[in-house]
Amino acid sequence: MTHPTPDPTTTDTTTAPASATSMTAAPASATNTTAAPASATSTTATPASATSTAAAPTAAPDPAHAAGLAPAPTGAPTATPEAERLRRWRLVLGGGGADGTGCELRGRDAAMDGALASLYGREKGSGGTAPGGRRSAGLGASAPGVARWLGDIRTYFPSSVVQVMQRDAIDRLGLSALLLEPEMLEAVEADVHLVGTLLSLNKVMPETTKETARAVVRKVVERLEKKLAQRTRATLTGALDRSARISRPRHRDIDWDRTIRANLKSYLPEYRTVVPERLIGYGRAAQSVKKDVVLCIDQSGSMAASVVYASVFGAVLASMRALDTRLVVFDTSVVDLTDQLDDPVDVLFGTQLGGGTDINRALAYCQSRITRPTETVVVLISDLYEGGIRDEMLKRVAAMKASGVQFVTLLALSDEGAPAYDRDHAAALAALGAPAFACTPDLFPEVMAAAIEKRPLPIPDMAEQR
Repeated sequence: MTHPTPDPTTTDTTTAPASATSMTAAPASATNTTAAPASATSTTATPASATSTAAAPTAAPDPAHAAGLAPAPTGAPTATPEAERLRRWRLVLGGGGADGTGCELRGRDAAMDGALASLYGREKGSGGTAPGGRRSAGLGASAPGVARWLGDIRTYFPSSVVQVMQRDAIDRLGLSALLLEPEMLEAVEADVHLVGTLLSLNKVMPETTKETARAVVRKVVERLEKKLAQRTRATLTGALDRSARISRPRHRDIDWDRTIRANLKSYLPEYRTVVPERLIGYGRAAQSVKKDVVLCIDQSGSMAASVVYASVFGAVLASMRALDTRLVVFDTSVVDLTDQLDDPVDVLFGTQLGGGTDINRALAYCQSRITRPTETVVVLISDLYEGGIRDEMLKRVAAMKASGVQFVTLLALSDEGAPAYDRDHAAALAALGAPAFACTPDLFPEVMAAAIEKRPLPIPDMAEQR
């Protein structure tokens, strides 16, 4: 099998980390191609090995050192550039009589190759030898075998690559059922995509597994909260302060930009200065609620990662006293999970990924809960594939905007890259002044701050999202 990888025959052995970067940044769907093992394999040959081989070329390779998995013993020979190139080609091509490398893998390199062969050594969904006589392996249906394989890949590959391989294993080998066993959940590397898979299995999950699944989900949620909460609170607190303007500010609270613009008529050319007759300053956020936020989340299967991130952000926003946050999830029905926002794990297990989509019905519910339109931000997180009444949906958005609601449409809230979405509906919303765009978790606080301050949203380049 062939893979679109950098040419290992070049002398620049630093191509390995570039391959790893492109792999981990790609959407999960992209990693399901046969290019994935090549990227994963290249990743395991860490830059440390490439640097050392270029710096001290000698006669014979040491597999563990060349793989960057362990330092070579003192005085041990290191791999020549030519041997390293052959080794990489061998790992990329997967062995067999036609690979033409004549390179034999030993030790940890052989174990790594075996772990990759178990997942990528056969065609997706096949149970035997791949077409063309290429090597064939598999994890089979043995739970102990899968547990050993999960342990192996965590030993040989970095965490980011392990997560990609786990997602590919679930997709290519149909391992979803095995995730219902507590032993499997304890062995996997937990990430957002695994949480999405567990949520989709929630209804068929046996009671013996649910506690383990909750522990896995909680570990991911706590990691995300630690990463996202501080910046979100700081950004939105500043936005809430700035949204409350006062006319007699203290010196440190003066908004100089707005003050200068408001006093340009008092400009004195001879002194080349502006004499401010009126000061404009930032207010201090009061203890009372300043803004209402409604997160309206599409829980169809394709929105799994967005649901996870939105639940975490919902819990963070709910912890801010200056915000009154409501969280609504929907498919063809609508569920208000606001009373569970203090624990995002409860929120996630209250969702049901999959099913149809009725955006109009969800927006009707959200609209009925708005009591202060000019102080409300509605965030619709959906791919916009509407199964309900399209024209009614657009009329509701137009009505909310006309009443003063800040309406934000996010096609995705994740790091997965360009999402699939209904372009006609996105264009119709943009025409109403509610542009739809994908948003990374890092950008979300800035989007919310802009909505609170009623200034233009920091919309990413739409060309990049296509």
